[in-house]
Amino acid sequence: MRYQITGKQIDIGDALQTHVKDGLNEAIAKYAERPTEAIVIFSKSAHEYVCEATVHLSTGLTAQAKAHSTEIYAAFEGCSEKMEKQLRRYKRRLKDHHSKRTDPVEHLEASSYILAADQEEGESETEDLQPIIVAEMQTRIPSLSVGEAVMQMELAGAPVLVFRHEGKDGLNVVYRREDGNIGWIDPRT
Repeated sequence: MRYQITGKQIDIGDALQTHVKDGLNEAIAKYAERPTEAIVIFSKSAHEYVCEATVHLSTGLTAQAKAHSTEIYAAFEGCSEKMEKQLRRYKRRLKDHHSKRTDPVEHLEASSYILAADQEEGESETEDLQPIIVAEMQTRIPSLSVGEAVMQMELAGAPVLVFRHEGKDGLNVVYRREDGNIGWIDPRT
């Protein structure tokens, strides 16, 4: 597995890097068969250290975790525990569905835009009423079953996930509703 361990405006020593590699190997080995990449970023927010970890699995799914603590090692331990919990749930769901994915997840390339927030009170609107694009990026839309899409959304901690429903044309959306349930949008053509 490939590791990328970095710090945002803080120095990450060799001891912490070794601790992170050992800790992630231990947590991931129990539940994920073939992880391909782990990205761990440490930063400081006021008096707390923040640890953000992302693990890419060979199946195409991604697990993310984030934790805060006053000590950098404790921040990593909290993050590692959250990651382990997510991977445990992921593996349990795979067993529950009795379906083994033999092929990696296919991805469709798409553009992703960040639009500017509402304008200030005193500013006038643009004449053509077009939104101001702050950033334009490429994103990948996976080809998944609905169950896998819900699992990926929960692993990423995202409120919404756009995906291509396997075996069908068109895009689908799963999202977390205000009542705590999961919504699924399946447009019919």
